Amino acid sequence: MRQTLALAAAMAAMLPAGAAEPPNGKIAGNQSAPIRLEVFSDFSCPGCKAFHDQVLPVLMREFVGPGKAFIVFRDYVLPPSPGHEHSAEAARLAVAANRVGKYREVADALFLNQASWAKSGKVWEAVATVLNADQQRKVQALVKDPSVADEVQRDTTAGNRAGLVRTPTVGVNFRNQHQLWNQWGGDNSLFLGYLRELLKK
Repeated sequence: MRQTLALAAAMAAMLPAGAAEPPNGKIAGNQSAPIRLEVFSDFSCPGCKAFHDQVLPVLMREFVGPGKAFIVFRDYVLPPSPGHEHSAEAARLAVAANRVGKYREVADALFLNQASWAKSGKVWEAVATVLNADQQRKVQALVKDPSVADEVQRDTTAGNRAGLVRTPTVGVNFRNQHQLWNQWGGDNSLFLGYLRELLKK
């Protein structure tokens, strides 16, 4: 995966010096960690579900927990197409839930129930399972706030600017080097090995 000046510029634009970080639920780890990961995923994407189920737990355990990596979750919305018609709604609900401190729980619920709501369109039903009555009321009100849709659009625009061609894609930032990783092919060990090698430098 060749690095280019355009890619570096795009990743730098996503991570401007001194910029405010996303709300708490969309970040994980110590911000001074040597590796920074930008995880671009769509809640209706089967590959993103596989990443969430198989790769993310390893990242959290081996890299984030020990302070080796810091993760920023980006809600990238795929263009409407069969299977992805409800992606934008799912992303907006996740962002709204983040404002009541429930982003990760909602993200987990959306991926867990992906096969159901992505087909039926009953996104709220999946989200509501991890919210109490007060949180449900707040999220339903917050999701109507234009700033929620704006946040989702910023994440999607950032991914487009960085050159995303598929999801999931992980932007790897290490010592001012920027790399997009989107070649999974069912072998997650390549990505994990790549991160381990970075830490040896």
